[in-house]
Amino acid sequence: RTLPLMADEPGRSPNRNVLGTDLKCCCANVRGTGIGTGFYRNGDCATGPDDAGRHTVCVEATAEFLAFSKAVGNDLSTPLPQYMFPGVQPGDRWCLCASRWKQALEAGKAPRVFLESTHEKTLQHVALAQLMEHALDREAATDAMAKLEQLRDALARTVRLDAGGPS
Repeated sequence: RTLPLMADEPGRSPNRNVLGTDLKCCCANVRGTGIGTGFYRNGDCATGPDDAGRHTVCVEATAEFLAFSKAVGNDLSTPLPQYMFPGVQPGDRWCLCASRWKQALEAGKAPRVFLESTHEKTLQHVALAQLMEHALDREAATDAMAKLEQLRDALARTVRLDAGGPS
């Protein structure tokens, strides 16, 4: 597998979340198994060229969602050790495929999400507003977006001043 781009690699940018800030870990040790979530099993919902399913949405699994997923042909509850898959249980944080989250959303079964741990590529599948409606970290997300807006405003003022425009 190709590993995701790591922020500490020279010339590489950090993975970003749907808020535009650094991607936070979703779960690096599922129920003490030593197995992390994510396509790369490192705890992050990062993605790369080998991740056709886009395992980018950090969710808190519910029994309702797991039953829905199994009913539509994706049994997430059964462990598959040969794939380093411990099985997902209610309450687990897990990196879910963006298309599966969208499918669950459309069926009214979408699990809650952690926006700061959900990769920005998720926005190719669902809108930020839809994710915000299901966010467990909505307050932190709102604060992060407000800080980014302040930075954008400060940058815009600096650019106008550098260009000789009004202050």
